[in-house]
Amino acid sequence: MYLYSNYNNNMKLSAQFVSKLEDNLPSTGKITCKSPSNIALIKYWGKRPVQLPENPSISFTLDTCRTITTLTYKKRTVFSDDFNFEFFFEGKPKEDFKPKIQKFFQRIEGYVPFIKQYDFVIETENTFPHSSGIASSASGMSALAYCIVAIEKELNAEMTQREMMQKTSFLARLGSGSACRSLEGPITLWGYHKEIPNSTDEYAIPYPFEVHENFQNYRDTILLVDKGEKQVSSTVGHDLMHGHPFAAKRFEQASENITKLTSIFKSGDIDAFIEVVESEALTLHAMMMTSLPYFILMKPNTLSIINKIWEYRKASKSKLCFTLDAGANVHLLYPENEKETVLDFIKRELVVYCQKGQYICDKVGLGAQLL
Repeated sequence: MYLYSNYNNNMKLSAQFVSKLEDNLPSTGKITCKSPSNIALIKYWGKRPVQLPENPSISFTLDTCRTITTLTYKKRTVFSDDFNFEFFFEGKPKEDFKPKIQKFFQRIEGYVPFIKQYDFVIETENTFPHSSGIASSASGMSALAYCIVAIEKELNAEMTQREMMQKTSFLARLGSGSACRSLEGPITLWGYHKEIPNSTDEYAIPYPFEVHENFQNYRDTILLVDKGEKQVSSTVGHDLMHGHPFAAKRFEQASENITKLTSIFKSGDIDAFIEVVESEALTLHAMMMTSLPYFILMKPNTLSIINKIWEYRKASKSKLCFTLDAGANVHLLYPENEKETVLDFIKRELVVYCQKGQYICDKVGLGAQLL
């Protein structure tokens, strides 16, 4: 059996296993992982310490939008009470990323204490633009967390795959909340919900209920309205929920929408799915517009795309809908059997609203993999 202490119901290793690790640490090694982004259908917005959600969320795991991370590790000859790592993003040193990784290591040290025994080189690249409203922190932190847990797995053959995924999701959450939802697929849930067994605020779980064939192999095409840095970081955005006049009602609404979505996934009612998903997207942005300070994260082209979608759906009876993250880009969600007609619509009507005409064709995927 895998050895966890039962300290606050977390993932800390027992003293017995820590001693075993220290006796068997490999001198050097390299691990590569690819992990996707995800797109929330029911949004989490607002958190409490440490990186725990104020409301549960459900997401589609993506496939093409992913981060590939290689973690090279070398055992230190002299112990030092700090973290030592180099970080390269798309082949170049990226000093401004290092503080976030430093904070991540500080948060996870108690759960993977062997990380201070190593010097690390972290090399990472994305298949999509960084900081543009696609969750690069989700894919990046989940990939890094998976590499770290893979080191632990090498040292303990008793660790099951389920335990490995739970711990990776737990650690990923400490780097970026939404990262915990990227590790498995096609649908994951993060946060305690009274109607969903084994749901927890500490890590994401695979969606445990029946999903109608209407939602199998769903597509997500991401229209890149603005590829620049986001106007406000997700961390700042979440903090604005503290004292927000509508926060309590929003958290209640999200839980109610999860109840609705579980019924929708079972019945296959795509019209009801569209209503919940689009309402969730607009509510997320409404919370930002009614916070203090307030922000408008959508761009004029975002609104133009939304109106075009509504017109197209009314005229064609399509099941196309949109969702948004905390940025200007638009995720188009639609059944696989509409792939050709939706792509034609994008080329005819929507590409003009994309920065340099760019968009990414993605689909629902199955989560992270070690390479």
